[in-house]
Amino acid sequence: MNFRIICIISSDAMETDSAHNLTSPDLSLLQHNMTNSCDYMSSSTSQYQKKVIPAFYSLIFLLGFLGNMLVLCVLYHSSGRRTVANTYLMNLAMSDLLFLSSLPFWAVYYSLDYNWVFGKVMCKLCGGLVTINIYASIFFITCMSVDRYHAIVYPLHSQSSRSINQARCVSAIIWVVAALTTLPTVVFRDIHTLPSYNVTACVIYYPSSIWHTGLTLAKNILGFFLPFVVIATCYSLIAVHLLATPNHLEQDSGRLVHVLRLVAAVVMAFFFCWFPFHVLAFLGALVDLGVEWDCWMLQVIHKLLPFFLCLGFSNSAINPFLYCFVGNHFREKLWQLYGGMLTQKRDSISTRLSSFSRKLSDFKETVPMEILEQQSSP
Repeated sequence: MNFRIICIISSDAMETDSAHNLTSPDLSLLQHNMTNSCDYMSSSTSQYQKKVIPAFYSLIFLLGFLGNMLVLCVLYHSSGRRTVANTYLMNLAMSDLLFLSSLPFWAVYYSLDYNWVFGKVMCKLCGGLVTINIYASIFFITCMSVDRYHAIVYPLHSQSSRSINQARCVSAIIWVVAALTTLPTVVFRDIHTLPSYNVTACVIYYPSSIWHTGLTLAKNILGFFLPFVVIATCYSLIAVHLLATPNHLEQDSGRLVHVLRLVAAVVMAFFFCWFPFHVLAFLGALVDLGVEWDCWMLQVIHKLLPFFLCLGFSNSAINPFLYCFVGNHFREKLWQLYGGMLTQKRDSISTRLSSFSRKLSDFKETVPMEILEQQSSP
């Protein structure tokens, strides 16, 4: 399959090829332009992605779904769940779960050689969930970073300024903003039958290339650059504050090392998961602004884009491990919840085994006596 068509029918976050007139509503014109351009992808590469991408999506779905579900269960049953940090954490987990629920559909889409079999409504819904997660997940991570900054650097002031109701209001605003970002997907995404390739594609056709360029740059700026600047600034100030406070170094050096390691993990994971994809998306948007790339550059962009998108999606699976399982406090809650259940179950099994052992011992003692009495009777 020609790579041009692969770009058209890829998922919402992969809309980076308007330079090749992908936004044209005239499908015949689009197919005509395909024949007059570089040959971006060989059939072997297409078949390779057809097998590898669904495997990546399936793995991300399994790990992310189990991890985020466990996070929600622990926070819901935890007695101290009503905190500002946990409010953002629960919303982050819900955002990741919503997005992860769409991955099986995209995995099937790839495995069927880019043929959408789930109908128009699911096409719009799955595309919308991808867009929601791109914004909501990063916004909640940013809120958590700002909250940690206030809690550590200004502990006294944060006690009066930070409240659960305020965190809930901020979370609601984030959900509204993230939902609004899906309007272009809901309006312009649809299924289109392409007889030449024998597929039914889940495609976005914008009225003009300006739409594609503007939305791509919005994802680059609002969905990555600005949040990363805020996150990196917050954690850098936290690190400077901890290093500049002698009490932290003298009284609790172990906690300081743990916090600094967690800070580094947060910033680096966010950066490495999403930076490669946004760089490629930005390079694709530059074409709409008049920048001309050689064929080899376009080939590199389009071959790497699906895999870098997988890397970005993996952030939803990394989040529960990064924010929860790395933290000692969460592990304590996890053990209190499930460790206690396992202990009770183990004690119950042990009690049953002991009772069975006593009954068996009594049976062994009584049976010979009964046999002896039967043999001695006339």
